Amino acid sequence: MTRWTDITLIFATAIVLSWLGWKVIDRVAIAMVAKRNDFWRPLLARSRGPVQLALIIVSLTIAVRIAPLTPEEAVTVRHVLLLCFIACVTLVALSALRIWVAIHLRRFRVDVEDNLLARKHVTQSRILQQVGTVLIIAVGVSAALMSFDGVRQYGVSLLASAGAAGLVAGLALQPVLRNLFAGIQLAITQPIRIDDAVIVEGEWGNIEEIGGTYVVVRIWDKRRLVVPLSYFMEQPFQNWTRKDASLIGVVMLYVDYAVDIPELRAEADRIVRASTLWDNDVFALQVTDFRETVTEVRVLASARNSGRAFDLRCEIREKLLAYLQVSQPHAMPRRRETIDLQQAKAD
Repeated sequence: MTRWTDITLIFATAIVLSWLGWKVIDRVAIAMVAKRNDFWRPLLARSRGPVQLALIIVSLTIAVRIAPLTPEEAVTVRHVLLLCFIACVTLVALSALRIWVAIHLRRFRVDVEDNLLARKHVTQSRILQQVGTVLIIAVGVSAALMSFDGVRQYGVSLLASAGAAGLVAGLALQPVLRNLFAGIQLAITQPIRIDDAVIVEGEWGNIEEIGGTYVVVRIWDKRRLVVPLSYFMEQPFQNWTRKDASLIGVVMLYVDYAVDIPELRAEADRIVRASTLWDNDVFALQVTDFRETVTEVRVLASARNSGRAFDLRCEIREKLLAYLQVSQPHAMPRRRETIDLQQAKAD
């Protein structure tokens, strides 16, 4: 009973001393980072728990050497403490990665008109953060497993015997692995970015979230379309903001052959130039085709982004319709029929 009393006292003293040492280190660290940049303060706040636990582990490791433990008990306790220390290091690395990504992205704003560079960095950082998280966890788990003598000694045998099981698991996890590799490809090549305007499966929307294995597209009517990452590497889709956010809106009119094209062009020019949605870049009105009963007229007008281009197209349609009804009613589409008066009289 005396041996267990001594062991308890030694371990309790180690824990108390580690707690006191943490208080001193915490105060010193707070004073040191008080005037530093934004990286160290969040890192300190998020690392307090793991670092405190690490100090306790170090203190208990010293206590193991002092406490009257049997060799078997000492080996078991040291192994448990080693596993705890590996977990602490892994948690600190994950916290540092999250803080670095958050601070890096503070320099970029997505809620502005010209946000191409910001969307590029946000997309790349989010995907690389997910990849880094997986790698850190994998290294931590590997380090923990390699602390077992059985794994070190029989590692090659275990890998050889698990070949068939690994093949089955690989086939079962093929969609997941394909999406993970697609995520790495997407981070490098960036066919899509956060807030890109895209058309996927016939639906128009914006890229809202890029996860580890999926992409969430926010449809214009607030629905959410969830698509596997591999889709964007294997299937064709439209990206309206790949190079820049500006777009050319197209308005098609079908009018009678009697329409006065110069007057219609002048009115369309006045409408576009008076609109706050136009970006002062592209405007054109052209007769693009003749149909059996109507003339096809195309109006082109550019805007700074896809949303403004859509609103500009609607505005042009509405105002040109009002103009045709008032100023050129004869240009409204109509059907013509020829009546033979003599034949009509005979009938």
